[in-house]
Amino acid sequence: MIDIDLLSPASFAHGQPHDQFAWLRANDPVHWHREPGADGFWAITRYRDVKAVGRDPVTFSSTPTVMIPDNDAAFDIGDHQMMLMADPPRHTALRKVVASEFIPRAARAMRPRIEHLAARIVDGVVDGGACDLVTDIAGLMPSYVIADMFGIPHEDGVALYALTEAIHAAPESQAAGAGMTAILEMFGYAREVWEARRAEPGDDLATLIAHASVDGNELDVIDFNMFFMLLIDAGGDTTRNLVAGGLDALFAHPAQLAWLTEDLDARLAPAVEELLRWVSPVVYMRRTAQRDTELDGVRIAAGQKVVMYYGSANRDPDAFGPTAGELDLARTPNEHVAFGGGGPHFCLGAHIARLEIHALFRELLTRLVDLRPTGQTEWLPSTFISGPKHLPISFRAAMA
Repeated sequence: MIDIDLLSPASFAHGQPHDQFAWLRANDPVHWHREPGADGFWAITRYRDVKAVGRDPVTFSSTPTVMIPDNDAAFDIGDHQMMLMADPPRHTALRKVVASEFIPRAARAMRPRIEHLAARIVDGVVDGGACDLVTDIAGLMPSYVIADMFGIPHEDGVALYALTEAIHAAPESQAAGAGMTAILEMFGYAREVWEARRAEPGDDLATLIAHASVDGNELDVIDFNMFFMLLIDAGGDTTRNLVAGGLDALFAHPAQLAWLTEDLDARLAPAVEELLRWVSPVVYMRRTAQRDTELDGVRIAAGQKVVMYYGSANRDPDAFGPTAGELDLARTPNEHVAFGGGGPHFCLGAHIARLEIHALFRELLTRLVDLRPTGQTEWLPSTFISGPKHLPISFRAAMA
């Protein structure tokens, strides 16, 4: 048996701990994991089990929190719940408030703006010959898009996403209290936006939330704060970490990168799906058992934590065959769970994230040539979100 520790940032220092996941899938797919200062949790690592848990909110609840530590239940303030940490029917009602802004038709309407932003971002680095892929390219796109949706300045969107890094970072990797300080700073900014939109409504997502009602009750500033943090946070994670983590993977697989660029138009769509499977930007989501139950013959007691590891599910040979541990940009079918395994919590922003990822990769791979890393990839010190924190690259501008 290898050492299993899914709570240590060291296990995620170079991406996800796929050696640990492989052992667990083969030997202990419903694994009781110790947790310092708490009772522990069940680590779920097989594809079929991850999907089963995610699709059964009656047995496996998102309340009080989707994070492993129970202290994150502070997001549930009285009758207020963050959408991510609510179950149907409350979750359904909260999701309905913003769903119209994220459906495929709305996402398609945003495509010209997203493609314009992608071009502008690459304009900012193309003549420099070098940059940090994360902070200068990958991180800007989702920050700009969610800022546009909320009607706030782009630079504020970038600063707000930086706060989410502190919120997600393992506590031992930063100063004591840094995560809560970041939450309070974000809530302070959100309150200013709420007050502004309550006084002067606009044509934006912030106004939609600030004037919404759920089950006949008008949402208040606490509801707005939690919506705001969730959308700033989730709006950036997948795009930023997939683009940066995906290019890191392509650097490690140059033959795959060459194959992709030979016919970018025909090959980019399946390549993005494979990179989503390979990178799996969201490491896990927790649920809490609402009754005694069983999974793969293992008894799970009511009240115990059940944690779905998407990165492990996405490398499961039972789901993806004998090449599950290989990067194959032409893979089809590719029913990965990078956006969740279905069920009520399937990623609300999946359609917009795909548009952002496509637009950025197209700009990167058509306008920058001789792309290469110039230093070591530094990964986020988080056991919840997986992606590079910094990735220095060099390139030259493609000939016009």
